[in-house]
Amino acid sequence: MQLSVDDAAAWLNVSPETVYQWIRHAAIPFHQVNEQIRFNRSELLEWATARNLPVAPGLFGADASGRAGLPTLSEALQAGGIEYRVGGSDQPSVLRNIVNLLKLPEAVDREFLYQVLLVRESLGSTGVGDGVAIPHVRNPVVLHVAEPIIMLCFLETPIDFRAIDGRPVNTLFTMICPTVRIHLHLLARLGFVLRDPEFKAALQRQDACGMLMDRLADAEAAIPE
Repeated sequence: MQLSVDDAAAWLNVSPETVYQWIRHAAIPFHQVNEQIRFNRSELLEWATARNLPVAPGLFGADASGRAGLPTLSEALQAGGIEYRVGGSDQPSVLRNIVNLLKLPEAVDREFLYQVLLVRESLGSTGVGDGVAIPHVRNPVVLHVAEPIIMLCFLETPIDFRAIDGRPVNTLFTMICPTVRIHLHLLARLGFVLRDPEFKAALQRQDACGMLMDRLADAEAAIPE
């Protein structure tokens, strides 16, 4: 879905003038289509998440009735699991280890997924600040998974992920989704809960699985519907 300047302003809770200012300074990803400025919804959401900008619930991809069948973060994380002390000395080796740990159907080509994640990082870091990164692919349909999974990994050694705040990353949420709609829905919700002080503190402490799931459920319950 291509968005207009007014659409982007509404979803980002800013004025159209602010969006135009970002455009003039090349501070926001945009495209020119038939001499009109347009935004890709996935790119815009990634950009907002990386800058810790609050996003309007409409960016979740559906109204309240349309979200009825969409998964929660808690469900996706329950499916993907939480891993501690994941090894790796740099971005490629960390991503390699993460791909090997993912709970994927046997039919999924892990080498292909690894290469896609590397390419995604070359297009722009998925590091969103505060030591957190969200590795994911922009075209989730190619993976052919039936249900979304999010795996949370705590690294043994923080690494440089070229995050927007320059801080090394030690916490990674890896998202694998079957559709773009679910991908956007979960990415928006994850961006929201990463601003929750108690959930952020639980991540920094690297709390046990049960405690992290409880904090996530509390943070997700506070997302405006």
